[in-house]
Amino acid sequence: MKLTVYLAGQIHDNWREELKEKVAAKGLDIEFVAPQTDHDASDGIGEKILGEQPNNYYRDNAASDINNFRTQILMNKADLVIALFGDQYRQWNTAMDATTAINHNKPLIIVRPTELIHSLKELSNKANVTVETLDQAVEVLDYVFK
Repeated sequence: MKLTVYLAGQIHDNWREELKEKVAAKGLDIEFVAPQTDHDASDGIGEKILGEQPNNYYRDNAASDINNFRTQILMNKADLVIALFGDQYRQWNTAMDATTAINHNKPLIIVRPTELIHSLKELSNKANVTVETLDQAVEVLDYVFK
């Protein structure tokens, strides 16, 4: 059995690579998909495709249309979603992706530090599993294959 996992969460560090290495070390048959992790490419895709926009509002709107289109396709392809909430960056996109997974009945693992227990309590209650570390998330994935 092969799983496809959508990795939702902030794009400012290498947590996705860390998770992939941990999964590879366990020999799990998993393909990963994710949002665009190149911040400049994500912000500029609307203008790249549609041309220069008159101001930042329209630039952001054009980019978000295309980024949301990409996310919808990749999340629909995924068997499950892992949403990482870190404590360093704003987490709006992560919350949106986690909520989308819930609303589309995609199995969802939330990874969040203890500092965010209170602020994510309702979202965690809707997720299938909430853990505190990437290692714990990998153990959940490993259990699926047992």
